[in-house]
Amino acid sequence: MTEPTHDSYGRRVRYLRISLTDACNLRCVYCMPEHMQFRPRHELMSDDEIIFLVNVGASLGVDKIRLTGGEPTIRPGVVELVSRIAAVPGIRDVAMTTNALLLHELAQPLADAGLNRVNISIDTIDPDRFRRITRWGDIDDVWRGIDAAERAGLRPVKLNCVVTRGFNEEDVIDLAALTLNKDWEVRFIEMMPFGEVSDFQLSHVVSFREIRQNVESVFGELEEASYDFVDPSRPFRIPGAAGTLGFISSVTEPFCQGCGRVRLTADGKLRLCLLRDDEVDLLSPLRGGADFDKIRELMKEGAFHKPWGHGLDSGVFAENRAMNQIGG
Repeated sequence: MTEPTHDSYGRRVRYLRISLTDACNLRCVYCMPEHMQFRPRHELMSDDEIIFLVNVGASLGVDKIRLTGGEPTIRPGVVELVSRIAAVPGIRDVAMTTNALLLHELAQPLADAGLNRVNISIDTIDPDRFRRITRWGDIDDVWRGIDAAERAGLRPVKLNCVVTRGFNEEDVIDLAALTLNKDWEVRFIEMMPFGEVSDFQLSHVVSFREIRQNVESVFGELEEASYDFVDPSRPFRIPGAAGTLGFISSVTEPFCQGCGRVRLTADGKLRLCLLRDDEVDLLSPLRGGADFDKIRELMKEGAFHKPWGHGLDSGVFAENRAMNQIGG
């Protein structure tokens, strides 16, 4: 039986973000150390375990799934896994956040399997800066992936840019200009502090207001676009543009009051807030023989205790994981 689940503040929890792997084919400076050590495969959730937990979530009213990483497309069998997730009763929307390097091959199979949409990470359109930020990526692979996603019908295409002081703050202009003729949403995201690179991240945060001012200095005052209260991205439009700009101000102007999401880490922990270390272990009891009802109770109890918001303003940081281990 499906029933809506609410946290202690009355927010409905209906959005589950699942990290399919902590591994990635890039090493973005704001996400992980260059020589990151990834977890051995046996510590990560199997396909069957993921499907079990998606069914548990669906029984609690979860109807939206986003697949993340690391980089989700490098997980073996990802197309079949998407097909199985999309077939779970109650799941109405399956999306993915990806760096797009493998989308030129996978976009159509993923769409055929039931994937609805993709968010694509692209922090600059300058090839040299792209390599500097990702440590070895090729921007041409991203463009091929974006083209493949559009041809496969994975729309609307959303492009995510984490704005990093000293790396790509000047690139917001070129990225914003993409929306002039393309019906895309380009989203500018404040860098968030995590794990071993949290000190670096805090010193490189560029605020929503600064990003917006930079865009408006070139394109003029932005127009507000239609807004969904539960969406962390505040949408605007350059006057006359085909697409929109989104601003995600997790650090300086958080959107916690409308947050209805929880995260499932690649090693099976229910993470209650992206920027806090509160977690509920679901994989260990599942492997220890806990039945559906017990796991459901653990997930429901965890969701109920979802914190109101992060504690960055009081010096509370997420320290036990890097971004790639959480799924963003």
